[in-house]
Amino acid sequence: MLPQQRLLLELLSMSGDIAAPTDNKETILWRTLDECKAKRRTELSEINPGMCRVSVTAVGRIDLEKVSS
Repeated sequence: MLPQQRLLLELLSMSGDIAAPTDNKETILWRTLDECKAKRRTELSEINPGMCRVSVTAVGRIDLEKVSS
C-alpha cells in the first residue's frame, strides 16, 4: 500500500465519509482515490453534481489493519 493510500484510509477510518470535488480529477487526491477504488478499498458515490462521497470499505479497513500491525 502506498503512503498516500494509507493516509487516505486512516483519514476515512477516523472521520467517516468525506466529500471530494469532481471538477479536477487530475490531482494527487483523485489519483489516490482511483487507486483505492480499483483495489476495492473505497467506494465513491455522487452526492450532487460536482461532489462525491468517499467511504472506506471493509476491504480497506482490513488492508489498513494489516499494514498498521
